[in-house]
Amino acid sequence: MPSPSLIGARKHGAVLAAAALLATATAAAGPVTSATAAPAAPVPPRADCSAAYRIEQKLDGGTTWRMCWRYDTDSGLVLDKVTYQPKNQNTPIRVLTSAKLAQIHVPYDDGNAEYDDLTGAGFGWGLQNLKPAECPGGTITKVKVPELGDVSGLCTTTRARGHAYRMANDEGTKVWQSQGKDLLVYTVNKVAWYEYITEWRFSSDGTIAANVGATGSLAPGDYNGTDGRGWPIGHGARSYATSHAHNVFWRLDFGLDGSVRDRIEQYDSKVTAPSRNGGPTVKTTRTPVTRELAGDAKNMRWWRVVSATGKNKDGHQRSYEIVPGPSNTHAGRGFTKHDIYFTQSRACEQFASNNILDCGRNAPDSVDKWVNGETLTDPAVWVNIGFHHIARDEDQQPMPVHWQGFQLAPRDVTAMNPLTPADLAGQNGAPRLGS
Repeated sequence: MPSPSLIGARKHGAVLAAAALLATATAAAGPVTSATAAPAAPVPPRADCSAAYRIEQKLDGGTTWRMCWRYDTDSGLVLDKVTYQPKNQNTPIRVLTSAKLAQIHVPYDDGNAEYDDLTGAGFGWGLQNLKPAECPGGTITKVKVPELGDVSGLCTTTRARGHAYRMANDEGTKVWQSQGKDLLVYTVNKVAWYEYITEWRFSSDGTIAANVGATGSLAPGDYNGTDGRGWPIGHGARSYATSHAHNVFWRLDFGLDGSVRDRIEQYDSKVTAPSRNGGPTVKTTRTPVTRELAGDAKNMRWWRVVSATGKNKDGHQRSYEIVPGPSNTHAGRGFTKHDIYFTQSRACEQFASNNILDCGRNAPDSVDKWVNGETLTDPAVWVNIGFHHIARDEDQQPMPVHWQGFQLAPRDVTAMNPLTPADLAGQNGAPRLGS
């Protein structure tokens, strides 16, 4: 069973959160000043928000990402009005209207403790001050958090990611290659002994990655899992760290090309056995998701969000594919049993569990119960990525970061690779032999 000190620390955060909620509602907090680790050249004010809340970065290859940020005392970092503008694109392409964490649900294997870290344990008030070394080459922005004051807690920087592409011609006389950089936007929030890194990564090819990294320390009061639900930590077999899960949820409002009437599609591929004279065949089917859905990831299944209005230069509808990372689905609660949810977007439905906003008398408070067959005209997307944390000796001390997350991959957003070099630009749909 978790120690009284652990329970007390989380309850203290929850009490603080509740008190601040009464005093400020769920007030969005913002910057007051900026502390710069490495000054950058000013950029023109193009994003649809004031300069203090604006993030704009042009990456190698000519891609520019723009967005607005805010800080919520329950959700933590929220990104709004995210646009993507590859080279040769005259205007920015709206991708996301809003994106944020929607819950970190932490149940312990012994059933004696269960936490909703965003809405029940003071996640927003745990924003940490970052040192310049934690934001290499970037800018640290101060965030005003109710009851805490100014926290140097928001990092924006760029980071190398290796090859963006590589292609050699058939003769081996020429190689086209590019080394890519990503825009990173992140915060660190402390809940009891755990520290969560909320990271958003924006790539020059239009990909968005959302990740949460858990680090800090194993709860020192939980070294009592001797009932078979713990792992021995330290010398011999005296201390057993209790196993537990981290079920992380994100909430996304897409608004592709500025319209809220995005469409959801599910794709499934079926492999048949090889025939006598041939190989196995694969057939892929498309299923429009027109009503609210609790979806389960399966082999060769994927989903995409399709723009209601935008097309690329080839006349194909723009879309973003949802690419879940490795996940362990936790079947202990209704809202953790599924990997993805599509619901009709409502302002009061913001947290996947323990939803603290007022949706009306007797309204359910978790995402699974909001799926009731309603027609999707303005879909909200909820992604659930689970991690079953069975501790190991290497988790101390401090604990290495373990990551969980997903990607949003552009599908037909541009007619070709947005980083295509000029001498290959004429090969759209017709690559030359020898190239």
